[in-house]
Amino acid sequence: MLEDSQGALKDLDKVYVLEPNNAFILQNRGNIKRMLEDSQGALKDLEKVNVLEPNNAFTFKLHGHVKRILKDYQRALKDLDKVDVFELNNAFTLKWRGDVKSTLKDYERALEDLDKADAFEPNNAFTLQSHGNVKRMLEDYQGTLEDLHKADVLKPNNVFTLGSRGDVKKMLEDSQGALNDLNKVDVLEPNNAFTLQNHGHVKKMLEDSQGALNDLNKVDVLEPNNAFTLQNHGHVKKMLDDCQGALEDMDKANVLEPNNAFIFKWHGHVKKILKDLDKADVFEPNNVFTLVLHAYTNWSLNNYQIALETMEKVHVLEPNNHLILQTQNWLKWMLIEYQFIIKSL
Repeated sequence: MLEDSQGALKDLDKVYVLEPNNAFILQNRGNIKRMLEDSQGALKDLEKVNVLEPNNAFTFKLHGHVKRILKDYQRALKDLDKVDVFELNNAFTLKWRGDVKSTLKDYERALEDLDKADAFEPNNAFTLQSHGNVKRMLEDYQGTLEDLHKADVLKPNNVFTLGSRGDVKKMLEDSQGALNDLNKVDVLEPNNAFTLQNHGHVKKMLEDSQGALNDLNKVDVLEPNNAFTLQNHGHVKKMLDDCQGALEDMDKANVLEPNNAFIFKWHGHVKKILKDLDKADVFEPNNVFTLVLHAYTNWSLNNYQIALETMEKVHVLEPNNHLILQTQNWLKWMLIEYQFIIKSL
């Protein structure tokens, strides 16, 4: 098919030299360029057709579709609205217009177009994908799954379908189902930031903290300074007791999205562990739980001297606690080892 399109384009180029103002030739050449993913070339041809032959429904249809590909959504919508005037209830127009409205976050009106498209042309994989995506935005997760299951039957191994379905299964807490879909996407399209982000999130839900960290590290390389990645990165590091690393990620996320509730929650949580234990000690001095948490937090940050001093206070309060004595001895050994390493550097 690709070879046929290339051959057709060569033929149309020859005719275009002879007839540069032939609307039919330009329309077909623009359509073939669209199929060959030369969106800018397609747009130029279709704009010429629009001057030579205004109010042509097929041209507006193609024009709108190409503008959508080029992410010029508002102008795409204008073209597709014009098509609807000349050619009411065209499934091709309705599915693309529904998709554009969805991108512009006009979800209710997008759903109307996609419902009509599905009625006039049932079992279209693209319509079902878009339909499912809009339902996902409207938080109808079961409806989303139904659409994406149908799309997967019609067009199996589609990255968009599997990625969206994995994302919805994650929201419905079907972690294993989500992981299965995302694993397939990762094979079909490796190094996709969105997939790895969700992959990492699902692994975190399954308490595979190290696997989650590996995925999120890759995302951070592909798409640095993403608040969602950083907040999950920080959360996973906290699960792995890397409090300092968690705080660094949360600090970055907090700069990028200062009013994000999830970031604020975990940022505060980590900061509380690292800094607010001192405040707790002021309000309720000599609380064994506070002091032990203080000691272990400093231990995780390699602050062995502070951890040891804090644990010695606990030992005074609970002199017969075998675990406290054991921890003290372990910290003393760690401190000696740490000082030896520092001197060796």
